[in-house]
Amino acid sequence: MKTLVETTVLDNGLTMEICDRSRPIAADTTKVELYVRVPVRLERGFFPGDEAFDVVRRIWGDQIVFEYVRERTFVGNDAREAVFAELLAAFRTHTLPYLGRPGFARGVALARYREYLGNPCAYRNRLQ
Repeated sequence: MKTLVETTVLDNGLTMEICDRSRPIAADTTKVELYVRVPVRLERGFFPGDEAFDVVRRIWGDQIVFEYVRERTFVGNDAREAVFAELLAAFRTHTLPYLGRPGFARGVALARYREYLGNPCAYRNRLQ
């Protein structure tokens, strides 16, 4: 089950979605999960050359998604909301400033290119 908690436009123009993907594990416990997603539209200028842009676009499409997940398992049902609030507060303090940086989108795109360079064989089916 995924519940959209918040949608925010960051200072760099990207849109961030914060979701609660918590779910029951047993009658009295819950897996509490914070899920954040930031779609990044690929731009040719993010890459050192046209070949790098074309490779990333062919593998992942015109848009890549940065995902952030934090979870706690076996949380008592009575503590579920407090634990989610704690995960969200930690995200806002430590990670949100990074996501709003001007160069964040370019960094995500280049990370995907480095991922490809690190193991091109894993993506050969997507490049054919």
